[in-house]
Amino acid sequence: MAEKEVTLMKGNEAIARAAIRCGVDGYFGYPITPQSEVIETLAELKPWETTGMVVVQAESELASVYMLYGAAGAGKRAMTSSSSPGVALMQEGITYLAGAELPALIVNVQRGGPGLGTIQPSQGDYFQATRGGGNGDYNVIVLAPASVQEMADFVDLAFELAFKYRNPAMILSDGVIGQMMEKVVLPPFKPRRTDEEVIAQCPWASTGKTKNRERNVITSLELKPEIMEQRNLHLQAKYAEICEKEVRYEVQQCDDAEYAIVAFGSAARIAEKSVELARKEGIKVGLFRPITLWPFPTKEIAELAKGKKGILVAEINAGQMVQDVRLAVNGAVPVEQFGRLGGIVPDPEEIVNALKTKLM
Repeated sequence: MAEKEVTLMKGNEAIARAAIRCGVDGYFGYPITPQSEVIETLAELKPWETTGMVVVQAESELASVYMLYGAAGAGKRAMTSSSSPGVALMQEGITYLAGAELPALIVNVQRGGPGLGTIQPSQGDYFQATRGGGNGDYNVIVLAPASVQEMADFVDLAFELAFKYRNPAMILSDGVIGQMMEKVVLPPFKPRRTDEEVIAQCPWASTGKTKNRERNVITSLELKPEIMEQRNLHLQAKYAEICEKEVRYEVQQCDDAEYAIVAFGSAARIAEKSVELARKEGIKVGLFRPITLWPFPTKEIAELAKGKKGILVAEINAGQMVQDVRLAVNGAVPVEQFGRLGGIVPDPEEIVNALKTKLM
């Protein structure tokens, strides 16, 4: 097989094809619009015949996340995908993954809510992803792609970070990126690890191969509070290290900007055009795009605010990331929010108008 391939495809398809190429051992999922093409593509390509990758359509999202838990506990590169209501059902399993320090990948192609909502795009799961919908003090590494290319690229990156820190990672996409078609350079093929390599690289895993060592028990349960506190302190120290080392973001035309737009994912794609339109009108504005939503680029946004007249947060929800931006800026400049709800995607002109009416 060729090491490099350029293809026109949907974002959901890019996720599936990248998973095969990145040596993923197992995918466990349940169809839900607008991400069903992930499992449909895997079913069409039949990677179990070529790479040995296991693909299971589970009976529910709950079943999916606990299959993921089992595979991750064995040290395997395992993933699931769903959309907003389905990921909501997975929250218990995700907090179990975090508590047991298991590396795994969850893909969320967001749709409008609350509840069953709509099948149209949304960014309403920002809090669910970055605050954690499960119980306890935990964090999930969250990557927000803004292109089909990044949908493909972030699969390997998510696994790299998940295994580096023994922590679940999430690709937080939405129906725009999942369904849009763009040219993609797929990653080179990476062979799946042998059982011996898994044991060597993941000494914490419970693999069933226990020669010359005790069996590892994978759990997030601890009945003694003093031990549970130490586990939590360990997790918090790990999260602090991730915040220090793994922040990712992109800046466009901010050097001379008097105003800044902060947006992620598909909203950032739209905001790129908004910046272009505003500059044609003589408004000096730049774009700051968080790539990691957790860890959030707090220090970088605080630096961005210096010398600015105001910041507009553009997101396809009622106002979620804006809270993190306001915390980062800490009152240094005005921070306003613009968003559309119910699955409506804003036009670039709407963002420019919001910038004028709210900040100028």
